Amino acid sequence: MVVTSVVIILASTFVYLLTRTLPPPKVLGSVQITTDGRPKLVSEEEQNKMLGTIVTDGSRLYTSELVRDHLAIAQAATTGGETVLIPTPFQNGRLLDISPGRSELLVAAFVGLEPDAPLWVFPLVGGSPRRLGNLLGHDGTWSPSGEELLYANGSDLYVAKSDGTESRKLVTIDGIPSWPRWSPDGSVARFSVYDSKTNSTFLWEVAASGSNLHPLLADWNNADSECCGNWTRDGKYFVFQSSRNGRMDLWAIPQQRGLLSKSVPSPTQLTAGPLNLNAPVPSADGKKLFAIGTLPHGELVRYDSKSGQFVPYLSGISAEHLAFSRNGEWVSYITYPGAYLWRSKADGSERLQLTFAPMQAASPNWSPDGKRIAFFGRTPGRPWKIYSVSTEDGSTQQLTPGERNEADPSWSSEGGSITFDDLEAPFAIHVLELRTGQISTFFGSEGLWAPLWSPDGRFIAAKRHGTEDLMIFDVGTKKWELLTHATAGYFSWSRDGKYIYFDPWLVNEPALYKVRISDRRLEQIVGLKNLRRTWGSWGPWTGLAPDDSPLLLRDTGTQEIYALDVNFP
Repeated sequence: MVVTSVVIILASTFVYLLTRTLPPPKVLGSVQITTDGRPKLVSEEEQNKMLGTIVTDGSRLYTSELVRDHLAIAQAATTGGETVLIPTPFQNGRLLDISPGRSELLVAAFVGLEPDAPLWVFPLVGGSPRRLGNLLGHDGTWSPSGEELLYANGSDLYVAKSDGTESRKLVTIDGIPSWPRWSPDGSVARFSVYDSKTNSTFLWEVAASGSNLHPLLADWNNADSECCGNWTRDGKYFVFQSSRNGRMDLWAIPQQRGLLSKSVPSPTQLTAGPLNLNAPVPSADGKKLFAIGTLPHGELVRYDSKSGQFVPYLSGISAEHLAFSRNGEWVSYITYPGAYLWRSKADGSERLQLTFAPMQAASPNWSPDGKRIAFFGRTPGRPWKIYSVSTEDGSTQQLTPGERNEADPSWSSEGGSITFDDLEAPFAIHVLELRTGQISTFFGSEGLWAPLWSPDGRFIAAKRHGTEDLMIFDVGTKKWELLTHATAGYFSWSRDGKYIYFDPWLVNEPALYKVRISDRRLEQIVGLKNLRRTWGSWGPWTGLAPDDSPLLLRDTGTQEIYALDVNFP
């Protein structure tokens, strides 16, 4: 009897140990680490190429920051204090990873908005930066042993030796992979995949051999997106960020459970605001999580050429993508954050919200008669499509069919057609005839995007994908010509159609320019290096008021690194 009782007790204990559920991890408190006021997260619409990253060597934190419109690398102590920029030879150095020995940084050296950039190793103490062979990528990480690199180029993941040699394709992804991270034992890699069809990002996993490619949380419901995961040093937890209902919070998946438990337990939510939290990385001792905390907000400002200052416009509302009716009496804009479309009188009166959650809107453009506004928008899990909305009652109509991502609608001068572009390859400009609904590709527009008609209908301006050259189409001669060679961001026509105003992105000396159509004369209007600008979903916006004075959104939000004390059972 005693032996039987002992056997039963041992068996019960064994079953309990195999099936027990550990208490979930819990955040016990938090403290702000940095106070430099510089952006650490930029565009997520650029196929996740510009997502913020934090790495640590144990005593210091390293991250990319936006400094005068170019990406620099900064460091700060894990206990807080002054943030110091690290001198590098890169025009735009996007930090990707830190070596297992904690002595080198992996950096993608972007010049502008090219899809993939040369990969470099940057030593933290002594030595010179070195190019990793001819490797090009937009993200990457070292293997746990430090002997190999896993990097993303286009839709592929590659593995190469740590010196950049012997590169081989590991797997091709249906989407754009980013943020690859190996498990501590090197058996599997997890990464984020941007799906252009649904405009969502989710976590995937693949074995070190390239086999067993699958979504990590296929049965997890209600998430708008998942991204940017890291294992704790002991491999017991995988932490990541997830967006739900417009909020970004941190979650954790336990990795070591009983033998009878399911292989991927449900994630545990670690945070619930008020900050949006991104890019989690565990501390070396496993007791903290470092993350970028954001409260987005902006102030709309206008450049006053008489005083040489930027002054609040429309009471300094937090809005971008302003567009004015042809008579200048009405204005439409997109709220930041939220991305809702509003219209009002040019003085801010008679405001009316035209789009609502869960739709996001961008790039409004008024019809010549002022009765409708074209814009591109999306709802969660759906592509960006072209819409028009009544300026009087807010009735909305989707104008383009299909599953391709489309953007940048612009009315022709007579109002009978709308041009728009593709957000995915093969890039081109298309024309929608509103009376018939027929869609055709615009003459000679392959590789071009962001079309914008001149007020008099004589020209169409557009950017060339990859180079970002600003091109112009003369309706009379039916020829495309180079207007100016610059990494142009947003651009706008002057009211008389004689100039185009624009600003280059990701340059050392940011400024606003205008180029004259007649002779291509380029003129700087004002430098922007001392102005902290909001980087919205589609980059730092600029526009023009009815008197051609430049408009932009000054960043008044917060974006700093925080340390969260976490109890990981």
